[in-house]
Amino acid sequence: MPRALAIAGSDSGGGAGVGADLKTFEAHGVWGTLAIVAVTAQNTLGVQAFETIPVDLVRRQIESVAADIGVDAAKTGMLATAELVSTVAAAVADFGIAPLVVDPVLISKHGDALLADDAVGALREELLPHASIVTPNLPEASRLVGFDVDTRPAMEEAARLLTALGVHVALVKGGHLADTESSPDCLMRRDDAEPTWLEGARVAGPHTHGTGCVLSAAITAELARGMEPVDACLAGKRFVARAIAAGIELGGGVGPVDPGWERRT
Repeated sequence: MPRALAIAGSDSGGGAGVGADLKTFEAHGVWGTLAIVAVTAQNTLGVQAFETIPVDLVRRQIESVAADIGVDAAKTGMLATAELVSTVAAAVADFGIAPLVVDPVLISKHGDALLADDAVGALREELLPHASIVTPNLPEASRLVGFDVDTRPAMEEAARLLTALGVHVALVKGGHLADTESSPDCLMRRDDAEPTWLEGARVAGPHTHGTGCVLSAAITAELARGMEPVDACLAGKRFVARAIAAGIELGGGVGPVDPGWERRT
């Protein structure tokens, strides 16, 4: 069975973080493993609190999985602090973990900060050079490249700059574009002169918690199954569109997308 590792925080509501990652891996027939870097108190209304895991224990989790079970592909999500970013980057290099998908989680769906300001530089300089694919949304891309990414030309420039940092494939997600009719993603391979645009209609639905986690986990699962990075991005986009359309009404706020949509259709 293909094996995928999620290195991220938990979501006690089950809609994002390693919980969403494991559900997505399972939906793809991939055995999911995890290294938890932070524990959040979280529900459909927001993040009420979180605590980080000691860096030595984070490294030991990654080592335990890599040394025994093995890793066919991995992804990162919430990493919280510069020290944790550095720890994860070193572990990825030391234990030969590849391919790696970096979902640069900066804030939650509700606007709660999940990455310290001083950790952005560490993510850009230490972790991204190990990434096969990076999947920022527009606010995350803006923080990573240092200018507002809010138009298609700006998305193309951001994708080029991210690949210049060592990333093989940059997938800049256009869900936050002002255009309400479509949700285009800009995909740039490091050796390409021009990007590829992954066009798609905007999926209507109020329950979108965990969208980024499910997308990056779906891409990771496809990589673990042997798919090439560009094809994995295409497959991941199709998968998450169906998950958004099947969003689940839970709690009193923004409900989660449903990685298990296929078994419920």
